[in-house]
Amino acid sequence: MEYLVSAEEMRRADHCVIEEYGVPSLVLMERAALASVKLMEREGFDLSRVLVVSGSGNNGGDGFAMARILYLKGIEAELWFVGNPDHLSKEAALQKKICENYGMKFVRNLPAGEYTTIVDAVFGSGLSREVKGSYREVIESINRHPAKVFAVDIPSGISSDDGSVQGIAVRAAVTGALAFRKLGHVLYPGTEYAGRTFLLDIGITKEGFKGQFPRVQAPDRGIFSLLPTRKAFGNKGTFGKACLMAGSRNMAGAAYLSGKAAAITGTGLVRVVTEGCNREILQTLFPEAVLTTEEMLSEETLVNALSWADAAGIGPGLSTGEAAEKELACVLTQAKIPLVLDADALNILSKHPDWLKKGDTPKILTPHMGEMVRLSGHSMEELKQKPLELAAAYAKEHEVILVLKDARTVVTDGERIVLNTTGNNGMATGGSGDVLTGIITGLLAQGMAPFEAAVSGVYLHGLAGDRAAENTGVRGMLSTDLLKELPGVLKEG
Repeated sequence: MEYLVSAEEMRRADHCVIEEYGVPSLVLMERAALASVKLMEREGFDLSRVLVVSGSGNNGGDGFAMARILYLKGIEAELWFVGNPDHLSKEAALQKKICENYGMKFVRNLPAGEYTTIVDAVFGSGLSREVKGSYREVIESINRHPAKVFAVDIPSGISSDDGSVQGIAVRAAVTGALAFRKLGHVLYPGTEYAGRTFLLDIGITKEGFKGQFPRVQAPDRGIFSLLPTRKAFGNKGTFGKACLMAGSRNMAGAAYLSGKAAAITGTGLVRVVTEGCNREILQTLFPEAVLTTEEMLSEETLVNALSWADAAGIGPGLSTGEAAEKELACVLTQAKIPLVLDADALNILSKHPDWLKKGDTPKILTPHMGEMVRLSGHSMEELKQKPLELAAAYAKEHEVILVLKDARTVVTDGERIVLNTTGNNGMATGGSGDVLTGIITGLLAQGMAPFEAAVSGVYLHGLAGDRAAENTGVRGMLSTDLLKELPGVLKEG
């Protein structure tokens, strides 16, 4: 798992490495500059003529050092100092003086068309105010220029804490994130302004947190090590039993997508509990499933299905009528196994929030933003502004694991927060959430702990979406494409 840091967490780690471990800040600055120049070279920037735009803080100092390194390589690198001379940090002032000693050229504006690359080193990760006045004009001129833009650490004007635009922000083609990716690199719209973001090692490591680690993490390929092992002598019972309570009249697809996803994830047996009208459709589309169908599902049937399973998912295509409400109430009361609650189960819960107190089995809720509005009572605007904080607060209050689905999905149990970085906008299509429900339920059935199953499920779901985007494009992606790509994703791991 990768730490995603806030501005304060980054400041704390930086301070610790300098003040407690004794690494000089100028050493860190030189490493940042060298790593950034190497990244530009590796990414094919045209370095025929470079302009480095520096502010007066240490981000500006990084820029001065980069300009000098380029200059000493024989590259035509010029400097535009846009900060306040009276506010230069000690390190930035020294780096600026070194550039002056070398006789490097300083300019006072940004002429159109004269540069092939612009380096944005105006503000660093600590920016917490709206960009106004001359700084706004500087950023406007950078964005108008045809040169390719490289941002040092984070594009100037983007909040490190939430990815918001502080009035205006630089649009970079590539960003070199120093030491750790910031939340602003990952959250929208910051991720769009950052372009392609690469992590640069400058000598600040997790030891700098002194045991007080950042609250937010992002999953990486280490997730594959968490997946259930497959015993060579196992059988279908060994690999778990998943129950999907899904589908209703004219909604057989939701039952198919969720059930099939659970099976593909490696579950030994999958039972689909649904209305009788879906039997023939599911027997045709999903012959591997065990089917339990009744025109009106009885409590006895539901209890038997729950007793058979190791984990259950309920909600995709369920409907929100009286029968569906009775079904959900029964499941919440009778279940002794982990549950995944999605779609219509969440819509029913929004009318009966006290039902979450029924039973004491682990519950994973997977709302999209619209469903979360109904569940939480917060407005869409509030959720968009503070998705991490509000998701964690809801999970803690209701003692659930929350998977808040959006362009960046949040997984939290109220204490731990994971921000998923896989996936793409092609997955914003009907049935995608049903596939996710099936994946998580399948992982639970195979014995994964609920939080790890939720995190892993979201990550794998996003990887399948990314593979589908490569093969079909985001416009033509369907939820069935996620099912097609999931086996390959699992095989890679």
